[in-house]
Amino acid sequence: MRAQEIIAAASERGLAALDERAGKALLAEYGVAVPRSIVVPGAVEAASAAELRFPVVVKVMSPDILHKSDAGGVCVGLGTATEVEQAIRDMMRTPTIAAARVEGFLVEEMAPQGQEIVVGAVRDPHFGPLLMVGLGGVFVEILADVSFRICPISRIDAEEMLDELKGAALLRGARGRKPVDRAAIIDVLLKMGGQDGLLMTHADHIAEADINPVIVSEHGAVAVDARFVLAK
Repeated sequence: MRAQEIIAAASERGLAALDERAGKALLAEYGVAVPRSIVVPGAVEAASAAELRFPVVVKVMSPDILHKSDAGGVCVGLGTATEVEQAIRDMMRTPTIAAARVEGFLVEEMAPQGQEIVVGAVRDPHFGPLLMVGLGGVFVEILADVSFRICPISRIDAEEMLDELKGAALLRGARGRKPVDRAAIIDVLLKMGGQDGLLMTHADHIAEADINPVIVSEHGAVAVDARFVLAK
């Protein structure tokens, strides 16, 4: 199975975590929607971005950089391949990136606007995988507005997790907002933590997962960032 190959390849390289592209490939294997993307070695190859639908985002890929935004390694809203090329050149001039081992640049289509959702997981030594969901932004960073369940979860569990969130009304379209595709969120939760989901299937290999954010609109959910820490 390709999912096993993705994890095995990282383990063979001695990596502690999957890079973003591998993490998204793992999600895609379980049916979680991710943006179309390519990886280019550097600015010279930026013309390859023309095969994507603009606007796009560019992210540096480096095992030495955990927080890409803080290092100046993320640039959004790029409208042409020329802008992609310039963004990569600018990134390579930032001190942190210039000093890091750079494995390439991830260029991917931007997701539609919507509500940010955080989906995470940790492997508890006694209970096994625990799945978490929360609203993005200040809701998770400041208010700690999250809900947990022991895996495997059922559809009812997923429904209850969303209902437990303090900001659940935002998903229903509070204060003039359009309601988001709640069924799409539940689908992501089941594909992550359901009986045959990613976390249960690879419980011995994944120590932590952080899918942040998942952008949920009226018409679906797209995981625009993904990080998986591998078990030692």
